[in-house]
Amino acid sequence: MNVAAIILAAGASRRLGHPKQLVPWKGEPLLRRGARLAWGAGLRPVRVVLGAEVESCREALSGLEVQVLLNPHWEEGMGSSLRAGMADLPPDVDAVLLLVCDQVALTGEILGQILAAHQAHPDRGVASRYGGVLGIPALFPRRFFPALSVLRGDKGARGLLQDGDALEIPFPGGELDLDQPGDLERFLELALAAEVHRGSNWLESKD
Repeated sequence: MNVAAIILAAGASRRLGHPKQLVPWKGEPLLRRGARLAWGAGLRPVRVVLGAEVESCREALSGLEVQVLLNPHWEEGMGSSLRAGMADLPPDVDAVLLLVCDQVALTGEILGQILAAHQAHPDRGVASRYGGVLGIPALFPRRFFPALSVLRGDKGARGLLQDGDALEIPFPGGELDLDQPGDLERFLELALAAEVHRGSNWLESKD
């Protein structure tokens, strides 16, 4: 099965105050880390949709085998980036995995579990569960492509997962993203608490 990745990274991070795509995490920008994890999980092709901060984000991806897509309508919201990514998929893609770049707890292990669930049930969607909801990273087989291709405004793909059909993969820490100043510090505090509780080094969990 050929599963592509679309990384939605076009936003301007206005609430954060600086580009979240370029925030360093574990020695590399978050955008580069997300793209590297997608490639390492075997996703092909890996498309990265950019809008704001194009040149600096493109530089952060230097040397990776990913394709950058420019979304000139990025200010319309996530739906426009989804449409841009879906429009560029090769015809032989059987499913698409949607990601964002600022889920600092994302690991290659989580992506592997999502892909394994898809391999076992290729006709069903697969979503991450965190914070009491289903969300990204989420995998959609081809039957979802028409709906993904017409999403508008700031509406993401979450609504397509709420029909009870999606397989669920637990994603500890998936709700921790970078939207407001202080979010990274909050994540570090929670990660340290989890490390102490589990008796293991969560911060160095498998990429």
